[in-house]
Amino acid sequence: MMSAAPVGAQSQPGTAAKSVIIGTVIDVETRKPVGDVVVTATSPSLQGEQVVVTDAQGNYRIPQLPAGTYTLRFENEGFKPYARPEIQLLPNRTIRVNVELLAEHFSRSVNVIGAPPTIDVGSTNQGVNVDPEFIKRIAVARPVGKGGAKRGFESLVEPPAGPRSEGGYVVDNPSPDGDPNSTNDRVRAPSWALPYMHVIVPDGTPQTVYRAPQPAPERTVAPPGQRFFDMYFKGYGVNPTVDTEEERFSTFSVDTDTASYTLTRAYLERGALPDEQAVRVEEFINTFDYGYANAPDAPFSVNVEGFPSPARKGYQVVHIGVKARDVSSVERKPSHLVFVIDVSGSMAMENRLGLVKRSLRLLVDALDERDWVSIVVYGSTAHQVLAPTNATQRATILGAIDSVQSEGSTNAQAGMELGYALAASHLVKGGINRVILCSDGVANNGITEADGIWERVKEQAAAGITLSTVGFGMGNYNDVLMERLAQVGEGNYSYVDRLEEARRIFVQNLTGTLQVVAKDVKLQVEFDRKTVSRYRLIGYENRLLTKQQFNDDRVDAGEVGAGHAVTALYEVKLRDPAQTNFGTLRIRYKAPEGGSSKLIEKAMPVTLLRPAYEKAASPTRLSYVAAAFAEKLRGSYWARPLTYDALVSLWEELGTPLKARADVVELGELIRLAKKLDRREDRFESFAPVRTMDADRVPTIK
Repeated sequence: MMSAAPVGAQSQPGTAAKSVIIGTVIDVETRKPVGDVVVTATSPSLQGEQVVVTDAQGNYRIPQLPAGTYTLRFENEGFKPYARPEIQLLPNRTIRVNVELLAEHFSRSVNVIGAPPTIDVGSTNQGVNVDPEFIKRIAVARPVGKGGAKRGFESLVEPPAGPRSEGGYVVDNPSPDGDPNSTNDRVRAPSWALPYMHVIVPDGTPQTVYRAPQPAPERTVAPPGQRFFDMYFKGYGVNPTVDTEEERFSTFSVDTDTASYTLTRAYLERGALPDEQAVRVEEFINTFDYGYANAPDAPFSVNVEGFPSPARKGYQVVHIGVKARDVSSVERKPSHLVFVIDVSGSMAMENRLGLVKRSLRLLVDALDERDWVSIVVYGSTAHQVLAPTNATQRATILGAIDSVQSEGSTNAQAGMELGYALAASHLVKGGINRVILCSDGVANNGITEADGIWERVKEQAAAGITLSTVGFGMGNYNDVLMERLAQVGEGNYSYVDRLEEARRIFVQNLTGTLQVVAKDVKLQVEFDRKTVSRYRLIGYENRLLTKQQFNDDRVDAGEVGAGHAVTALYEVKLRDPAQTNFGTLRIRYKAPEGGSSKLIEKAMPVTLLRPAYEKAASPTRLSYVAAAFAEKLRGSYWARPLTYDALVSLWEELGTPLKARADVVELGELIRLAKKLDRREDRFESFAPVRTMDADRVPTIK
């Protein structure tokens, strides 16, 4: 599949021995170069990993490598991932490793034999021996559905002819343009390799000067009908419809995160449907502002309204909104914010680390003399970039932000431990003490799963140091880790796909993002069996609690920031609409400082159920459009009768001025975009046609 040949080089006198790997990646079928291939080099001799991306001509260069034995991984959407182990790199040498990638649809048969690997760099062997140890080193395809990762046996095809020497140059393979006689490496060199190639020219003069590499492009384009790779999500299923004779209580922990909606937007705007497991309905709903008023004499206002379901015949959609009291920016508590920034190789992109830095610059302008900022970075190791510094020292903080550069692999645990230590060393008594993790969530050193530091994060939150996570990056991203850490750390989980989103989180919603006004907030609806026969909670699948846990103060739940609202939707089937109430809403919460919980209880009268969708308030209708869109994207059985055209019509009926609001306009655009992209087949149609759907029950698959 590839060949590698040494290219002679000499180091400058007195300099450390460093080596380089260069190469070209082409499509095995079309013989054309492949750009935007992520090339990752790992070695026992290398601290962490080195990551580069091929340019438009398929060329890559990995400089400043210590001598040793390397494995190269090549990944690009639309192609099978490939790994090349046992590459021997000598001191002060440059070797060329050319690769031919196979498209996902490629189906050539190959012979795989079970002897130990005998691949020799520079060899002209026409085959590769494979054994179980070699298979373990092949790149792992990330999960794209239920279950864990799966391993792909990348096809091993005949490599091109071996290297030859001409006029003092070592020429590896025919040029990508198909000219077998071409020996001009300068012609096909990437821009960052000019004006000199790192080779020995005929007169023996070493040429070792290179231009600085350009920022690596974001891996953001998925081929039509295919998924992004290296995206980690975990699905929690779809809530069932419950008979009130079996269970009349519905209990869940609140969730004010919005990351799922922003991630979905990032997918759709890049021409791909989101992974169904990435769609959490509650985060779509809670992205939008429904204009709830403050309660004059209570910590929460309660807002309830309903209307007949446009998608589920015989059911009512019940909208329940709870809004925490507002706190003005003047009243906000002082804070110490410790930013723990992932600077590993996977973050070395403008839409990752570059966007992190620009986001933090926005935040600095929103802080004042009450606030302190610290910065920790982690790659292979963690170190402090900025000691606790008052926000009035703007130039110092901005200078520290600008100094952050990408380096090494991803030791998230080391970064978080240092961040917590820094937060504890400068604890603001009675204030906001928060660690904010900025990362793509990919950890290949230290922890790799949220469970690995569960207790540590939980202990720190109990001690008053909370954790929020802010995700960056598309192409490889760990949503599972980022959401779980924020949930355990009693903070928020957000995803930033553009600078405007960073401004919304760090500037417009700063007080609500930072200042918690109620913790361990739980909601419970007790449905009246005389009035309601069946119900289904839409979303919150990973926040469900038992009836007993509602009254148990030992059970952790979600936090609500100042002015933040929590909205939930139910589908409810009425048994007797002539009754007075259809249920009772209970809210249990603790003060930010902890202590015993308090209870709020509100009856929900049947008179709040409107006779038609258009009779409900515009914000209530908006919540349904957001929820139905999420249900549609995640393939919910109950969203099947609702076509995208019907969803667009429901959006059109939101009315002015709400429909003209920028975020609502964007929602409409995303629905239309999803309609163009969604070519999925209905997985239920063969045994439960839409036209004969039972609105009460999911069919049993026999």
